[in-house]
Amino acid sequence: MADAGDYRILHEAALRDYLAGISDLKALLGGEPAAWEITEVGDGNLNLVFIVKGTRGGVAVKQALPYVRLVGESWPLPLSRAHYEYLALSKQAQLAPGLVPALLHHNETLALTVMELLEPHIIMRKGMVAATQYPGFVDDITTFMARTLFFTSDLALSAAEKKQGIAAFAGNHALCKITEDLIFTDPYRIAEQNRWTAPYLDRLAAGLRDDMELHVAISRLKLKFMASPEALLHGDLHTGSIMVTESQTRVIDPEFAFYGPMGFDVGAVLANLLMAYFASAGHERTPGERQAFESWVLETVEQVWNEFARKFLDLWRAGATGDAYPASLFAGEKGAACLEAERQAYMQRLFTDTVGFAAAKTLRRIFGLAHNIDFELIEDPRRRAISEARAVRLARAMMVEAGAFPNISDVTGAARKLRDWQPEFANG
Repeated sequence: MADAGDYRILHEAALRDYLAGISDLKALLGGEPAAWEITEVGDGNLNLVFIVKGTRGGVAVKQALPYVRLVGESWPLPLSRAHYEYLALSKQAQLAPGLVPALLHHNETLALTVMELLEPHIIMRKGMVAATQYPGFVDDITTFMARTLFFTSDLALSAAEKKQGIAAFAGNHALCKITEDLIFTDPYRIAEQNRWTAPYLDRLAAGLRDDMELHVAISRLKLKFMASPEALLHGDLHTGSIMVTESQTRVIDPEFAFYGPMGFDVGAVLANLLMAYFASAGHERTPGERQAFESWVLETVEQVWNEFARKFLDLWRAGATGDAYPASLFAGEKGAACLEAERQAYMQRLFTDTVGFAAAKTLRRIFGLAHNIDFELIEDPRRRAISEARAVRLARAMMVEAGAFPNISDVTGAARKLRDWQPEFANG
C-alpha cells in the first residue's frame, strides 16, 4: 500500500488544481477549472465528499480523512479504508454491473476516489423520511446482494480463490473493529459515545445493560461476524449507503468491506427498512396519511428476503463451481434431492442469521453512537422515543427469540402488531 507521507487533505482550491491536472477528468468536466462549481456535501460519519460540476459534466469525489469525521482527530482511522472501498467497488461493478457508481479515478496515496455523479438520485433514507416509494428497489438490491454474496462465497469459488479474497481484505480490520465495538458491544454497556432519546428511553437503555439473554445473543452474533468469512460483504449496507430514483438503485460507500457472514448485509437492509416503518408514525401530520407508504415498506421487507433467497438459490442451482458441496458427491436423483434439501437448510440458517443481525443493527442505531435520520428528524422527543421503543421491542424479540421468526412474514407480522403499541412513557 502507498506511503501516506504525501497525503494531504484537498479542500476546494487544492481539489480544483488536482482535478485540472488529470486530462480525462478535465475533459469530462469541461470548461475552465476556475469556473467549476465545487460543493462539499459529505453528511456521513467518516469522509469528505465533493460534487464537482463543469460545463460538460460532473463527478463525485470522496477523500478519506485520517480520523472519524463525526468525532474528530481524537479518533484516528487508517486511510487504507479508501483502498478497500476501491477494491470493493471494483469487485461489485464486475459482479453486479450497473448497481454501483462507475469508478473514474483513484489515488491511493491521497485516499481519494473520483466516481460517476449520480443525478437525480438521492440518498434512499431521505426519500423514505418523505414517504417516497421506490418500485425498482427490490429487484436491484436483491440482485446486488445475491450476486456479490454468492460469487464471492465457497459455493462459487475454489478454496484458493476464496482465501485470496479473504487475504485481500484482511487488512481492513480497523473498520471491522468499529463495527465490533459500535454494533456488538457498546450499546450493551456503559460507553462514553452512547446516546439515546432521554429521558424516555433511559429505562430501556439500562435494560440493555442488564439483559443477560440479550448479551449472550449479541455475543454469538459478534463471534459469527468475526469468525465466519462466508463472502465479501459491503459491510455497511443501509439506506444511507444506497442512492435511488424510482427506477434506479446504486449502492455506494463500501469502505467497511470484508469477508464475513452473509446475513450481516441482508440484515442491515431489512433493519433499515423496519426502522423506516417504525419511524413513519412520528412523521405523520395527520393520522393515517402514511398508511400506503407503511404498507409498501413491509411488503418490501418481505420481498427483499424472498427475492434475495430466490435469486441466490437460482445461482446455486445453475451449476455452482465452488469447492463447497462438490457435484460429484450428489450424483443421481437421490443426490439431487439431498442437495436441494441442504440448500433449503442453508437458506434457513442464513435467514436466522439475517434476523439476528437486523436486530443488532436496529439497537445500535437507537442506543449507540451513530443514529438514523429516520428517527432523528422526528422533532418531538416523546414521539421519537415512542417510535424507537417499538423498534426496540421487536429487535429484542428477534435477537433472543429467533425461533419465533421462522419466516419473513413472521417478522413483518410482529412489526405490524407493534405499529400502535404504546410504551409506558407514552402518556407521561
